[in-house]
Amino acid sequence: MLTILGFTMIATFLVLIMMKKMSPIAALVLIPALFCVFVGKGAKLGDYVIDGVTSLAPTAAMLMFAIVYFGVMIDVGLFDPIVRGILKFAKADPLRIVVGTALLAAIVSLDGDGSTTFMITVSAMYPLYKRLKMSLVVMTGVAAMANGVMNTLPWGGPTARAATALKLDASDIFVPMIPALAAGLAFVIALSYVLGRRERKRLGVLTLDAVLVEEPEQETETVLVGAGSGAKSAAGGSGAGNSAAPTGGSAAEGNPGDATAGDSDDDDDRMLKVLDPNRATLRPKLYWFNALLTVTLLTSMIMEWLPIPVLFLLGAALALTVNFPHMPDQKARLGAHAENVLNVSGMVFAAAVFTGVLTGTGMVDHMARWLVDNIPDGMGPHMAFVTGLLSIPLTYFMSNDGFYFGVLPVLAEAGAAHGVSPLEIARASLIAQPLHMSSPLVPAVYVLVGMAKVEFGDHTKFVVKWAILTSLAILGAGILFGII
Repeated sequence: MLTILGFTMIATFLVLIMMKKMSPIAALVLIPALFCVFVGKGAKLGDYVIDGVTSLAPTAAMLMFAIVYFGVMIDVGLFDPIVRGILKFAKADPLRIVVGTALLAAIVSLDGDGSTTFMITVSAMYPLYKRLKMSLVVMTGVAAMANGVMNTLPWGGPTARAATALKLDASDIFVPMIPALAAGLAFVIALSYVLGRRERKRLGVLTLDAVLVEEPEQETETVLVGAGSGAKSAAGGSGAGNSAAPTGGSAAEGNPGDATAGDSDDDDDRMLKVLDPNRATLRPKLYWFNALLTVTLLTSMIMEWLPIPVLFLLGAALALTVNFPHMPDQKARLGAHAENVLNVSGMVFAAAVFTGVLTGTGMVDHMARWLVDNIPDGMGPHMAFVTGLLSIPLTYFMSNDGFYFGVLPVLAEAGAAHGVSPLEIARASLIAQPLHMSSPLVPAVYVLVGMAKVEFGDHTKFVVKWAILTSLAILGAGILFGII
């Protein structure tokens, strides 16, 4: 019964958010609360929620201060050179922009933190997508998949969890997987090329100046970094943010109208002005200080000198104090990023209700056991392949902790009974990370869709099929190379 209710609860959640019948926050809270009552454990709902909130509170704190930190770094111009480089490479060609999105997300993912990757990627690419009227779900989908492949780095989380759960060395798991993961990243880049060609076919190839000239009469003038002093355009009125889109299709199929309902000109103005080279928040004299501070922060994360929430708390406080020594300026910067902080942290705490009920009622355990118990006996010698296939749905519907510490040991034990090495099982368990990064249980995905102003349901409808194909490509490469 718990197995059926667990699958039903997850299916209900996904259907309602993809059909936009409920907001993600409401669905994450109300649906598990209702199913908790169905299970007959309504009296324990409070305990389950508190347990979920307690487990996710450090993540929420990390995201809050990470948004403030990187928001300040964007304000002061730390990432402007990256934007200039992307503009120079992209040249208003949708194909190059989508490929550039994949490359940028993959490079930034080297720090091992999904939230950081998404904040930098969206901040750099959002103005281009909006100005060219490109599909924002293409941006979020490509960024999520590229980050998912890179999330398998030993300091990214899944590899360390697999090593800990099976008492293996992380390098023994990861190093042999590099060719398969490289194939997965190549698949993402190839996919971004295909999606970019589709966008190019729909929109054509223009120069950035030509695009800006086509913008309607302006109310507020905005200058894009790297576009030249003459490349000025409207950010207000009926500008690019809400320009009429080509007819036909839904947001999830790649049309420009995929921004969150209610997306306003003011919202677009704020994001586009982030790249104004004349903005008052720029601190060119402090550029190298901010660069060194960011490198030190990321190094500290990788070396695990302090817990990540503590690092971002200290980093945000130091960045604000040095770049904006006057209290009114600090309050203005905090206020400018308060909406993102509230949206993301609220989503994380709402997700805590979902995970708390799913775990506390035992539904997730029953679902995992049911899947493992229904593996045919003849598949025993192929348990690494089975593990790879099972990881695709399980890591989407479960947290990494739940899968790697709860399910993976059972799969490894079943594989050992048929002579399959735990190392092969561990490697196979990593292949589904491109899909996992878009799971509703991953807090970082809410940073991605929130900053990109994309409905979570639209992102889900677009990315799931491509992320599954990417995961299967990694699995196939692992088998081909004899790694799995």
